[in-house]
Amino acid sequence: MKTALVTGGSGGIGAAICRRLASEGYFVYINYNSSKEKAENLASEIGGQTICFDVSDNSAVKIAIESISDIDLLVNNAGVSEIELFTSIKQENSDRILDINLKGTLNCARAILPPMINKKSGNIINISSMWGQCGASCEVDYSASKAGIIGFTKALAKEVAPSGIRVNCIAPGFIMTEMNSRFSKEDLELIREDIPLGIFGEPRHIADAVAFLASDQAEYITGQVLAVNGGMVI
Repeated sequence: MKTALVTGGSGGIGAAICRRLASEGYFVYINYNSSKEKAENLASEIGGQTICFDVSDNSAVKIAIESISDIDLLVNNAGVSEIELFTSIKQENSDRILDINLKGTLNCARAILPPMINKKSGNIINISSMWGQCGASCEVDYSASKAGIIGFTKALAKEVAPSGIRVNCIAPGFIMTEMNSRFSKEDLELIREDIPLGIFGEPRHIADAVAFLASDQAEYITGQVLAVNGGMVI
């Protein structure tokens, strides 16, 4: 049985990814930092296992990942965002966005790569954002963190390809999750008008993309950014 580690696995997109991977035959390690009950309920549902660590804490990441044997797939999904003017965002919030979104992705990949390199096999899928591709006003720090993930994906893919490891990236568009519940009905309608397909994305759309990139059907794909955004960013 193949094994997968999904960071931020208890949230909307993360939980959908965990469920889909479990349906594909993976044993899934569900990472969480504070949402213990959600993670445990999900683990019970899919027959997985929870693992608690803060992705921004490099030492904690190393200890946690060393306790897991033989991970075939890492999905770097953990992330946070904040809507605020670049000149007004609090420093601690800016640091948190970069530490979790970008540094957390690097921390997890760096910790999990040595055994993958040793066995000449592995798969890493990073979750970025359409704003990492084109940038978003009032989400500058978030956009920077997600753009960094795209650059990281492309560079790491080149470095580890000789070891038989694929590294790809998914750039979600506007996905209906708890993170986007702050928008009013009026705001949501304005956003919908900017989506060519005319519908909001759902967590399952991202889970489908992960399942594809994790599969043998994508064995010749590495260093790529798969945009799942309904045509909002082309």
